[in-house]
Amino acid sequence: MHLVPITDLTADGLADYAKLTDVSLRRVSEPAGGLYIAESAKVIARALAAGHRPRSVLLQEKWLPEIEPLLAGFDGPIYVGDVGLLEQLTGFQMHRGAIASMQRPPLATVAQTVAGASRIVILEDIVDHTNVGAIFRSVAGLGADAVLITPRCADPLYRRSVRVSMGTVLQVPWTRIPSWPEGAAELKELGFHIAALALDDTAVELDDFVVGAPERVALLLGTEGDGLSRDALREADTIVTIPMLHGVDSLNVASASAVALYALSTQRRRTTR
Repeated sequence: MHLVPITDLTADGLADYAKLTDVSLRRVSEPAGGLYIAESAKVIARALAAGHRPRSVLLQEKWLPEIEPLLAGFDGPIYVGDVGLLEQLTGFQMHRGAIASMQRPPLATVAQTVAGASRIVILEDIVDHTNVGAIFRSVAGLGADAVLITPRCADPLYRRSVRVSMGTVLQVPWTRIPSWPEGAAELKELGFHIAALALDDTAVELDDFVVGAPERVALLLGTEGDGLSRDALREADTIVTIPMLHGVDSLNVASASAVALYALSTQRRRTTR
């Protein structure tokens, strides 16, 4: 293993880890630099299992025995430093043992990503990284097959999204739709029924929709504040709503995704028995 003690925070190899708490900086630097940050041994393990390659690893020396088995055959730099130095570099306390700078894999096409899928999720302009990560976790846990994100949606490989998803953004197939809502036409050609989750006078209740849900469903979820755009709603084949009580009109988008995906997964299990 190539251990590199940290003595100079301005060393070239440490640039990937500098100011990780600066969201605006990371949004630009990580995709442009072809990297993303995997935080914790569990997430690093999932990244490696997905075939992603690390550029380097950063950790406190006490975590080396836990991380070492994951890095068998890795000959890149493993930067080691004390708590204070690592906090000064990254901007936060490293409680999860290690961080890896990973090579960002190339994105597949939409058709490649949804090939063989029957349940997918489309995220329109969701900008909160926590919500993106939570939705990916629901997708993985509740059996959807892939995620598509629109051009203005937050990056699923931003470190907070990866962490909140528990690394499932590294397991679930996903890609970015080149243009939206124009990209809806391709999904319809591929046989997907677009079900938009929204409040609308024409909406059908979720329970009613899942009873006769089409074979291929694309569940469309909108941004946190305004919901789905009018253009997206016009592209929808069905508008679906989750019935609410006690004067509450809607759920957080991540919670709504879990409810809808559970309902669809329950319906699918019943039809395949």
